[in-house]
Amino acid sequence: MVRFKNRWFVVEFIPISTSTPLASTSDSRASLSNDTFDGFNGKQIYSALKQSVLCHYGDVGWGAVGLSLTVKYYSPQTHLCILRVARDHHKIAWGAITLLQLELEGTQVRWVPHVVHVSGTIKQAQIAAISHNRVVIARFRASAKAGAKAGVGSNSYHAHTPAAPNMSLGSDMHMDSYDAYLESSSREIEALQD
Repeated sequence: MVRFKNRWFVVEFIPISTSTPLASTSDSRASLSNDTFDGFNGKQIYSALKQSVLCHYGDVGWGAVGLSLTVKYYSPQTHLCILRVARDHHKIAWGAITLLQLELEGTQVRWVPHVVHVSGTIKQAQIAAISHNRVVIARFRASAKAGAKAGVGSNSYHAHTPAAPNMSLGSDMHMDSYDAYLESSSREIEALQD
């Protein structure tokens, strides 16, 4: 019996504002508003990856990775994505992820992919995704505390995601929503199957 060997990518999509100069990256991350994040999903990631492979590697590259490339998970709150691709051609997919140009129409936001983890099993990708979600939620909590003390938003680029407005006041009620999100996302990630 032959087993299909895959590589699993855990990718975080970081929003960068294109309306400000690139010299001030942290300021451009802080100036993002909530309305620029609507309408982003796994299908858009898949089609952008397909276009990236076709643009940089041509039909031969897409023929190599097209059958095995799938978006298994995407979280709009933390912008974390889990991708699966065949092991033999994972370097083509990795190159396409690195060269990805992802922008939503009508917005001033460009999404920069950051490959957080590459693994050979779904279990290791799940562990990496859950631990990275905890890091992102820790950023949310830190920005909520800083915002509550200062009375304004913080400079974290995740402070302006759809999850942050409901959880950025710093009260105990909102800390419970962080915990609830961590539990639900952990269950969702653990439920993924090859």
